Amino acid sequence: MENKHFLLIALPAQGHLNPMFQLGKCLIHAGAGRVTFATTAHGLTQVEAFPSLENLHYASFSDGFDDGIKPTNDPHRIRAELKRVGSQTLTELLLSLSKEGNPVSYLIYTLLLPWAADVARDMSIPSAFLCILSTTAFALCYCFFKERDGVYDSNDNGPPSSIEMPGLPLFTSKDMPSFLLPNDPHASILIPLFQHHIQALEKDSNPCVLLNTSDCLEEEAIRRISNLNPIPIGPLVSYAFLDENNSTDSSCGIDLFEKSTEYSQWLNSKPKGSVVYVSFGSLAVLQKNQMEKILLGLTGTCRPFLWVVRPSAGSDDREFEEKIRDKVNEEEGLIVPWCSQMEVLAHESIGCFMMHCGWNSTLESLATGVPVVGFPQFSDQTTNAKMVEEVWRTGVRARVNDDGTLEAEEIERCLEMVMGGGQRGEEIRRNAKKWKGLTLEAVMEGGSSYNNLNAFLEKIE
Repeated sequence: MENKHFLLIALPAQGHLNPMFQLGKCLIHAGAGRVTFATTAHGLTQVEAFPSLENLHYASFSDGFDDGIKPTNDPHRIRAELKRVGSQTLTELLLSLSKEGNPVSYLIYTLLLPWAADVARDMSIPSAFLCILSTTAFALCYCFFKERDGVYDSNDNGPPSSIEMPGLPLFTSKDMPSFLLPNDPHASILIPLFQHHIQALEKDSNPCVLLNTSDCLEEEAIRRISNLNPIPIGPLVSYAFLDENNSTDSSCGIDLFEKSTEYSQWLNSKPKGSVVYVSFGSLAVLQKNQMEKILLGLTGTCRPFLWVVRPSAGSDDREFEEKIRDKVNEEEGLIVPWCSQMEVLAHESIGCFMMHCGWNSTLESLATGVPVVGFPQFSDQTTNAKMVEEVWRTGVRARVNDDGTLEAEEIERCLEMVMGGGQRGEEIRRNAKKWKGLTLEAVMEGGSSYNNLNAFLEKIE
């Protein structure tokens, strides 16, 4: 295995880079040989710091926007350029690595890069798709495309109002990935991309989908896509916070934002299980009135909170964020621009995670045993919130108004339900502890995900 060379490629988004980077670490620890981690040329310049590991190397390809994508760029042009220029420059990267004496043995690509499989096939390089969505969300997409061909007919028969998968609750339109719905602003871009993903896998005589999940977490969804050769190898989160006895790993990950350093001491000053940690990921942008309602709800609970509020680009937004910060005294809460999320979630003072239910964050909540209040925004987040509330039962999904607004009173209700002394809260905390144990068991030596990854590597010629 030592002479193998894995090329991992991902787009420069926090939720894409980190699971792929964690996979790279797993490959190196498993003795897989050389790993090259590649993202776009502009993305490479945005990373705060590159973790250094033996046998890990970095490279880039072009997406056609080496100076960065602007908000005014047409999304359809972005998609077309990414495929056209990305295919060309990925081919050049593969040829360059081969010329240097480091030919790529295996290519692993992730979401929104289905053309990478076509490039690999043309160069006779085997490839695998790393699914960074929940497997449940991916299986729902697969059901949609296989049963409806991903097309809404003009008479409306548009997406199904519900989808059933054996062993799981009924998924209605509010639970399905948002981009499957015709009124979603990203549907016209993402639906063709997902079609391309599935077509690329079906063209492959030996398809492979690496899943950022474990057998026990999403058994039914894994079974639904069995013909794509799914291999659960997750959760792909930092081992340092899953196993305190594991000294081979560290908390390092890839960050596109500068982390604050002030929160550790603040957390140390708080009682066990008392703090509400609040973060809505790296992409969601909340309206000002929604942020004010969140602040009102948090302060209304009289529980200490740590809230991640990313700095905005616009001066008006920055001024508003400063006003939000000024309203909070250090005794009741702390607002930071970014943090090491696994470090925070693993801290004993954390009692609840109020979040968007992005898949990485959901996995991190499961891995650390932290109960959840979900406020999903888009993509697979609605699906993940359904799983949190009704399948794993490790949290609740907050109810929103018809316009999607989350009221302060609902925040207080949910936090009290999860962190209070009632029967529902006790059940949620008990389930969170149970799933933490099962998650840790899967990735440790001899666990299902550990064994699946090693079996995958053994089959690579």
